[in-house]
This record gives sequence, C-alpha cells and structure tokens, in this order.
Amino acid sequence: MSAEVDLLLQEAKESIEAAQNYRSELQLRLQGLNQARKQIRGSSGQAREALKRHFTELQAAATRLLSERLAGLLAEVDAIEADSVKPLDDCQSLIEHGVGQADELLREGEAALRCGLGEKEDKLGSFTKKAMHIQLDSLPEVPALVDVPCVSAQLDDSLLSVLRDRVSRHGCVSSHPPVQIDELQERPGSILVRWCKVDEDFAAADYRLQYRRSGTGGSQYEDAYIGRDCEFLILHLDPHTDYLFRVCARGEGRTEWSPWSIPQTGYTTLAPHEWRSGTEGYILSSRRNIALRNDSSQSRCPVLYSDAPTYFCGQTLTFKISAAGQTDRLDSLGVCIDSQSGEESLQRDQAVCISTNGAVYVNGKEMTNQLPAIGVGSVVTFDMEVVNLLPVSNNNNLSEGGHFKLRVTIGSGNREVVFDWLVDQAVDCLFFGCSFVHSGWKSFRESGKTFMFCIFV
Repeated sequence: MSAEVDLLLQEAKESIEAAQNYRSELQLRLQGLNQARKQIRGSSGQAREALKRHFTELQAAATRLLSERLAGLLAEVDAIEADSVKPLDDCQSLIEHGVGQADELLREGEAALRCGLGEKEDKLGSFTKKAMHIQLDSLPEVPALVDVPCVSAQLDDSLLSVLRDRVSRHGCVSSHPPVQIDELQERPGSILVRWCKVDEDFAAADYRLQYRRSGTGGSQYEDAYIGRDCEFLILHLDPHTDYLFRVCARGEGRTEWSPWSIPQTGYTTLAPHEWRSGTEGYILSSRRNIALRNDSSQSRCPVLYSDAPTYFCGQTLTFKISAAGQTDRLDSLGVCIDSQSGEESLQRDQAVCISTNGAVYVNGKEMTNQLPAIGVGSVVTFDMEVVNLLPVSNNNNLSEGGHFKLRVTIGSGNREVVFDWLVDQAVDCLFFGCSFVHSGWKSFRESGKTFMFCIFV
C-alpha cells in the first residue's frame, strides 16, 4: 500500500473519529435541550396547578366569608325589626281592645235610647256608669315616625375597588427564582450549602433552606435553616447518599416566600467525625460526638482518638470547651498521624497539640510561643495545608516515604501560632484526639457554619 493511500486512510479514520465525537457532542446537547424543555413544561404545569388550586381556594373562602357576613347582617336586621315592632304590636292590641269596648258601648247607648219609658231610666243609668268606667277621655300614645327605627343598610362601595386593586396585584409568575444554590461542598457527615441572589432587584430579608433524601417517593423536604446568611452546613447526613437541596427567599416587608430554586443534588463521601468507642475513662454519647472524661479509672487514661482519620488538610478543626476539670501538664488536644494505643498524651512524636496551659507541642517538643490557657468557653482551631513535598525518591513515589511539610495554624482566644510541621510520610488525612488526666472534661464534636468542628463541651 502506497504512502498516499496510507495518508488517505489515516485522514479517513481521523474524520470518522471526529464525526463520532461530533455526533456524541450533538446528542449530549440534544439531551440538554430535552432536559431544559422538560424543566420548562414541568414547572409550567406545576405553576398552573398551583394557581388554579390557590384561586379556587380563594374563591371558596371569599364566597364563604361573604355568605357569613350577609347572614350576620340579615340577623341584625331581623333583631332590630323584632325589637322595634313588639311595642307597636302591644299598642295596636291595646287600641283594638279599646275600639271593641267603644263599639260595645255605642251599641248599648243606642239600645238605651230606643227602649221604652219603663226601661229607659235603668238602661241609661247602666250605660252612663259603664261609660265612666271605660274612661273615654284616656287615649294610648302612638309614637311618631321619627321616634321609631328606620332600618337601613350602609354599604361601602370602595370595598370592590380595594378588592379589585388587591386582586390585580395578588400573586405573580416568574421565569426564574430570585435565589439559586451556588455550591455544595462535602464535609465529614455533612454538606455545606451556599446560595446567592440571581435577581439583583430582589431585596431579601430571610432565606429558607430545605433538603430531603433523593430517590425516596415518601420523603418530604425538611427545613434546615431560616435566616439572613447565604450558607449553612447540614449535619448528620449519611455518606454516599444523594440529597436534594433547595432554597427560597422572603422579601423585605413581605410574609410570603419566593419560588423555590431549582433543586440541586449533593452527597458526601466523607465519614462523619466520631470518637472511638471503648476507650477507658471516657463516656460517649449515642452519636459518639460527645465525650465525657469520667473518674471510673483510678490511673491515667489513654488518649481518646477519633474513630478514623477523618480530618483532611484544608479544613478547619475546632475544639470548643464548655466544661473543665482540674488541669495537668499532660492534658492535650490536637491532631496526629496515627492512633498509637497506650499513649497518655498527644505530646509525642507524629502529633501537634495544645495543652490546657496554652503550651504548643510539635512532635513532643514544646514551642516557645504560647497561647492563652484553655478553660470553659475556650475555642481552639487547627488549620493545615500542604506547603511542599520534599524529594522522596528517584521516581517521586509518595508511598516510598520522605519528608512531608504541613503548614499548621493553631488559634486560641484572639491569638494564633503558625509553624511548619515536617512528617516522614505523605498524609492526606489525620486523626484528632484528646487526653485529660483528671475527670470533669466533657467533649463533643459537631459541624460549624463553614467548616468541620471538633468540639469539646
């Protein structure tokens, strides 16, 4: 086969491969268009249903309220009418009774005038006596029209204009939610959710973050956070499990929430920070995030380590103290390369720590810089980052050992120390631990707002 044919064959293969890649890219874009069309139609259908349901409920409620108000006003008219007509009915009965007596008296008087002379005197006497008894000069009082009620209905025609104005401004339809989830960062047993406004004209007073487990039809969204911050760390999530997150906002001076953002899927591959169970002298909570140094052991207790090396460089590890016992120079809390059994303090090789008196130890040696003493309410933070990796072997294979440099920042109170920590092996994750000689120290770890915490309470 000639060189020209080989060249043409190579060009044909390259063209075929380019066409295949081109077709694959076009198919991916078609899938993206289908997903976009599905989102538009799906959200439009949901919006229609929400509008119909809401206004149907409003119509039913408005009809019920108007009917109840009409019934109440009609009942007031009935009550006024009944109370006002009763005295008139009583007066009418009295007058009708008087008219009857007068008719009877007239008949008797006419009969007395027509009777014979022998009976006339008796008849006339009886008639006169009866007329005096009836008191023909006494008449019941009939109220004037100005003194009796004239029932009327006062109706404010402005209600319709007010209602028309409110209805014309009630509800709105938007093509994009005013806030969207911007970032999902995995943390040990948790996910940090960050969001941002995409509508600059929307003045947000509060944000509302919800989440739920993905792929479970019966799972409902749960409120995780309501407040003014634009990020929140959701704790106690199962690793390697998909969760859906969404956020909305409430405008200044408004009571209703905005439409929800497009749900975003996130998960964490990092196991949660947990204390190691079974360590003598310590009691753990059910979640193993709380540890209490008790006095069950009469001798010194070993170091309490994390259950696994779950602290990664680039994170911030924070210890918070809320209860404390008697201090000792061997007290310590910090991070270490391994979890050596039988050690009574982190003041050893392959570890950096701070003592309760504020002394900082690197590989078992005390530094000249010192931080404030640790007590109730203290907060101690550890930040680490890889500075550089010194040559380890001819082929730069990390697994063969060498020197690894980590830049460590330890903060306590309003002070911090920064130093480089040389270790003899490459590490990407570390243990954390604590040791207290005396009882009374209680510890728990959880997650903070923007980073992972290891907290002693």
